[in-house]
Amino acid sequence: MQVKVLGPVDYLPTYQAMQAFTEARAPDTPDELWICEHPPVFTQGLAGQAGHVLAPAEIPVVATNRGGQVTYHGPGQVVAYPLMDLRRRGYFVKEYVYRLEEAVIRTLAEFGVTGHRVRGAPGIYVRLDDPFAHSVIPGLTRDPWIAGPARNDMFQGLGKIAALGIKVSRHCTYHGLALNVAMDLEPFSRINPCGYAGLRTVDLSTIGISTTWNEAAALLGHKLEALLA
Repeated sequence: MQVKVLGPVDYLPTYQAMQAFTEARAPDTPDELWICEHPPVFTQGLAGQAGHVLAPAEIPVVATNRGGQVTYHGPGQVVAYPLMDLRRRGYFVKEYVYRLEEAVIRTLAEFGVTGHRVRGAPGIYVRLDDPFAHSVIPGLTRDPWIAGPARNDMFQGLGKIAALGIKVSRHCTYHGLALNVAMDLEPFSRINPCGYAGLRTVDLSTIGISTTWNEAAALLGHKLEALLA
């Protein structure tokens, strides 16, 4: 896998470049991992509902073909885009998603932070009261398909620190995941993150971890390389 650290790049041209790369792939095209940082932008997934974008103001909203609902990208966030041929690697989509989430969990562990999965809600979460605790969170056992306001109870005591949204075309992946490092989190209050009203969003800085974008990007890149190889 060729790792390319792109640094700060605009979202829309990067999205278009991922599409072009995937459409032009041949069976022997090497897989790539793009690691970057975007200026402020809201992105809507295929399941996105306009009502989840509350007050975008000056921040642009870009419709995409990834899975999921609306999320926010901005400075201080590490965004990773694996461009992989799943059939060649021998991974099913569910295993691929699991490996992406595992890379985030192992990256957080390098800082002593415990990352948690929530069944039915892709991404990685941390305990707001104690991000370093390993105990089981009751909310993780709640049925994720329950309807209405109680649906958000499953996130009680949790903050989302990494979002995930992918696209698979002809067995090849693009889009990916975003890890919040040291951001201005205010824009998340202008949306229902990933379609969940009131879902708290956090970054490493908020939970007391001081690190740089470069360090977090390098760690996440290494974990993704190891887990996707």
